[in-house]
Amino acid sequence: MLQEFLDWAYARHTNTLSWYIRPLFVLPLAYFAWRRSWKGIALTIVALLTSMFWFPPPERVDPHVQAFLDMEKELILSIGDLSPFHVLGVLAVIGSLTALCLAFWHRSLGWGLVIINLMALLKVVWSVGEGDDSGWAVLLPAVVGLVLCDTAIVWIARRFRLPISLRRP
Repeated sequence: MLQEFLDWAYARHTNTLSWYIRPLFVLPLAYFAWRRSWKGIALTIVALLTSMFWFPPPERVDPHVQAFLDMEKELILSIGDLSPFHVLGVLAVIGSLTALCLAFWHRSLGWGLVIINLMALLKVVWSVGEGDDSGWAVLLPAVVGLVLCDTAIVWIARRFRLPISLRRP
């Protein structure tokens, strides 16, 4: 039963639409951290984790996407044999989401933008480092998400006359 669910979810994860929307979860995560809403943060994380199988499986899967996801699947299935580098990768994801929430919780748009940009950069670096040529499949969704998130945050800051600074207001 579990294997059937995993196969079902994996087939949907090959739909790159989920790759494009996943970075956009930064915006509600930042909003709920700004509002200091634990419930909103938790719901956003659940949505983020489930978003990979919201879309139907594509009719055709790009070979680079398939190779990259095969690498990720192999990595996940070898969880008992993880190297310190892989453990650091998992901790980096958790740490970056925590840092993002803390930046917006403390009302620092500047640090929030720094963290968002670092998250996108590190995602691409990790993807290419782990997935070789297939890792480049992550580049366009990461850049599109980054541009949309940065633009939205800067627009909101200007709209509400909020300072974009590395200092707390």
